[in-house]
Amino acid sequence: MRWIKTVPLLTGSCRHPQAMTLIKGTLKPVDFHALAMLLIHPDEGPILFDTGYDPAFLRATNAFPERLYRYATPVDLPEGADAASQCRALGYKPEDVKHIIVSHFHGDHIAGLHAFPNAALHCARAGLTDLRRHGRLAATRRGLLPSLLPSDFDSRASFFEEAKDVALPPDFEPFDTGKDLLGDGSLIAIELPGHCPGHWGLAVKDSHHGFHFLVADAAWSLQAIRENRPPPAIATNWLGDTHKARSTLAALHRLQTRNGELRLTPCHCPERASECRIFRS
Repeated sequence: MRWIKTVPLLTGSCRHPQAMTLIKGTLKPVDFHALAMLLIHPDEGPILFDTGYDPAFLRATNAFPERLYRYATPVDLPEGADAASQCRALGYKPEDVKHIIVSHFHGDHIAGLHAFPNAALHCARAGLTDLRRHGRLAATRRGLLPSLLPSDFDSRASFFEEAKDVALPPDFEPFDTGKDLLGDGSLIAIELPGHCPGHWGLAVKDSHHGFHFLVADAAWSLQAIRENRPPPAIATNWLGDTHKARSTLAALHRLQTRNGELRLTPCHCPERASECRIFRS
């Protein structure tokens, strides 16, 4: 695997009862930050893993039934916290971002896609198919906002399922295979089923942290991974498949227990969010 520099981007947050993300959690609403990851490739330059929240999310949830999404998870997006603005503040034009890795198609992960017009969009075909097969109410119930897709999405899309299989380093056991997205071993997509159709993570060799596994929403927190505490079945059945979600979390728990040196980053983890700062111009 090639070395990659990572820069976490804190792109706003929402509030929701913790108990919906962690068995025996509190019913009190807590903040769930939305992390995107800027990846600096030695040849390809800036790449994004997800985009987090963006003003486009607020526009997409103005009308009903989509507004129900915003009611269920009220969003706080400070000015300049969207991924495109933070990229500019770090010296990278959004037009220069060549690739975006879409972990899955929930609105809080794809809202900023429109701001990166030249990026190849790497995603799961299964997730894209699921996004497009529901009516507006059913899509909203599942956290999906099809209007957030750029109009030229299909012409820019590459699918995880069609990428070359590659063996993972032993450090990632019990995960043993992934998909080599760029063909150079730098970005390895790993399927993490259960949260929703077409949900994947990304393995990189981080120039600061060593092996780094971006696990998206396979867990909402490092606490859930350490304690193998999944969300209640009502939450996982609402969005995806409870059996698969719990199997994936158990595998992440085994990985963390066996190799505590490998860095894991869930997209909504409060511990990871506490390490971040918002980059503003």
